[in-house]
Amino acid sequence: MKRETYSVTVGHTLMVYEFLSEGPKGSIPKIVVFTDLEDGYFNLAFGDKFPQGEDFSDSARSNNGDTEKVLATVALAVFYFLEQFPDAFVVAAGLTPARTRLYRMGITRFLDQIPPELEVFGLLNGEWEPFRIGTNYLAFGVRIRPP
Repeated sequence: MKRETYSVTVGHTLMVYEFLSEGPKGSIPKIVVFTDLEDGYFNLAFGDKFPQGEDFSDSARSNNGDTEKVLATVALAVFYFLEQFPDAFVVAAGLTPARTRLYRMGITRFLDQIPPELEVFGLLNGEWEPFRIGTNYLAFGVRIRPP
């Protein structure tokens, strides 16, 4: 990925990734958490980390002026996760339609930089389809491209 990212710290379970957002509001701890759903599907959640433990708010709006760098860092965490769990299918959706739209816009901006070994999908009408620019999806998925 060619976009600038933050340095990521990987948790011992390989399911948690942390970094610091740097901007006008200072250093804001961020966390990316992967949760095993079932049948190889993993939910991706991320947000502002609370000072103690691995609790976080995925509804907080930091407005630290670094949205693109934060999204690029989350994408980097997904790539690291898939390197460790190559059979996983990572699913992400926003808590609100506006947040889901933000994610779609981020994927669209980074689409040409996503490594060719990854496939990106969108959930539309209950079905996963290859991601298409300009389509309003309910959720997004990514996996390593099968051989």
